[in-house]
Amino acid sequence: MLEVGDGHSLYWEVSGNPGGKPAVALHGGPGSGSSPKTRKLFDPDRYRLVLFDQRNSGRSTPSATDPVVDLSANTTQHLVADIEALRVHLGIERWLVWGGSWGVTLALAYAQAYPERVSELVLAAVTNGDRRDTDWITRDMGRVFPREWERFREGVPAAERDGDLSAAYSRLLHDPDPEVRAQAAHGWCEWEDTHMSLAPDAAPSLSVADPAFQLAFARIVTHYWSHGCFLDEGHLLRNIERLHGIPAVLIHGRYDVSGPLGTAWALHRAWPGSELVVLDDTGHRGGGMPAAITAATDRFAQEQGE
Repeated sequence: MLEVGDGHSLYWEVSGNPGGKPAVALHGGPGSGSSPKTRKLFDPDRYRLVLFDQRNSGRSTPSATDPVVDLSANTTQHLVADIEALRVHLGIERWLVWGGSWGVTLALAYAQAYPERVSELVLAAVTNGDRRDTDWITRDMGRVFPREWERFREGVPAAERDGDLSAAYSRLLHDPDPEVRAQAAHGWCEWEDTHMSLAPDAAPSLSVADPAFQLAFARIVTHYWSHGCFLDEGHLLRNIERLHGIPAVLIHGRYDVSGPLGTAWALHRAWPGSELVVLDDTGHRGGGMPAAITAATDRFAQEQGE
């Protein structure tokens, strides 16, 4: 555990080769917590891999499952500072940064703040935290999944259904009544499972998860989305020149309806030297995504050894 201030303590772990190429993995959500499955994306003989749970998620404390949790000290800027504090704590000079989904937004924010500390970037299911994209998920996607979206919209009070649905759900997720919190968490997770992919093999994961996980996940993601991910609109794309010269592989699934390919394309076009890998059989996760990520991390490890 690493104390990072504001009463927060982060769970972290290191696996692989102690003398290997340093890498840090930034999980998605926001709020999903780290997963041991991420280790499979990195050759343990070549990498010293750092996993950690972002504030209020996973095994970090305080947990967002706490009925009176305070998320005010959980912002993108706090998380960027946490990543840097962990790097310093571990004595790592530079590391490869991997991010998936929300982890991509966080990876870009961290790399733009500390470009001298990033050796490479591997970014899968590309996002940038813009309200345009979160509005697409919470409102515009109703044109793709009208029945499911209507159920999602009706999960908040009638007076709030034409406003910011993330903010409306966030209020329900902090309601004093545990039944109200649980129902809102399940409704949010059902909608997340719906829009994750158009791929025929897509299967639910969040809506069948433990109710405590659903609550923590939904609380954190709605906290971020209702605050515009604590970033000015277009911030990461406008500041992409800070990453010029850092090797990067962007991996995105063509079936990713929750994160349209246009976001990855715009980032790639503005980022000389970046490589965009489009997977024609994959959505937001699964399919050929793990193999494409592993190919990128293997390549960067090999290039360092040459």
